[in-house]
Amino acid sequence: MKGLDLAEAYYNIHGAPMIASQFGSCAQRIAAGFVGPGSECFGFDDDISRDHDWGPGFCIWLAAGDYAQFGASLQKAYKALPATFMGFSPRRVSPGEESRTGVDEISVFYKTHTGLDHVPASLSEWLSIPESSLATCTNGKIFKDPLGEFCRWRKALLDFYPEDVRLKKMASRCFTIAQAGQYNFERCLRRKDFFAVRYSETKFCADVISLVFLMNKRYAPFYKWMHRAVAELPLLGKTIHMLISDLISQPAYDEKQKIIERICALIISALRDAGLSDSASDFLLDHAHRLHDRIEDRCLAVQFSVAD
Repeated sequence: MKGLDLAEAYYNIHGAPMIASQFGSCAQRIAAGFVGPGSECFGFDDDISRDHDWGPGFCIWLAAGDYAQFGASLQKAYKALPATFMGFSPRRVSPGEESRTGVDEISVFYKTHTGLDHVPASLSEWLSIPESSLATCTNGKIFKDPLGEFCRWRKALLDFYPEDVRLKKMASRCFTIAQAGQYNFERCLRRKDFFAVRYSETKFCADVISLVFLMNKRYAPFYKWMHRAVAELPLLGKTIHMLISDLISQPAYDEKQKIIERICALIISALRDAGLSDSASDFLLDHAHRLHDRIEDRCLAVQFSVAD
């Protein structure tokens, strides 16, 4: 059984009845679901995942006033729920990861993952949040949210970056993909600097996946799940997943370079099809500048940073 399914079943069998019987007067103010860090919230957990932070449990979210009023008693009731469920052992909690399940204040949950106690309100605030953190707080499943406050915040994040932020990030990825894969991979190989060759290949793959997520208007998860997750994206996802698998398993360096160029050609074609670049170049760096030129906010466009 997947952890997300286990969490929902545990909530339905034990959580919902507990809330109804002990907190019936405020049940319509209580949101519940399973969202956050860990492979189970992305649906990527397996037998290996079960050695830590896996097992029966779910999340409860409250508005600030409700958390102050009955959050502690609700957490106590949550902790009293059966530790074992459907034949699964009690949840193994790593030190410092206790807040993955149980009761939390809505704004505290989002601040934990975004660094903000509010929905990002400026381009600089959006740029300050790591993509993997945005993926973490928008994954999983909501079981109930009567007030709609948790989902209101969640929807604002799922609506994705402001377009200028997306363009800036895409331009940066195109820049580093071109540098790592189309330029430095071959140069480092000629120097027989095999550490730099391997790093260039890895950087290329990671940034290609990041770019494909941005093109699909989805947040890339933590690096451990990026390659697996990209296969689920409608635009280029399965193809990029396959080509990167071919690239990293290919022992011949000349064949690796051919795969790199094929990946870049697919990205360039998709950028042109989307009307995001009109460059005829086969070098992604030139398309990076086209993307950057489309940014409307001149303060954001003033500096082309590969760190974005």
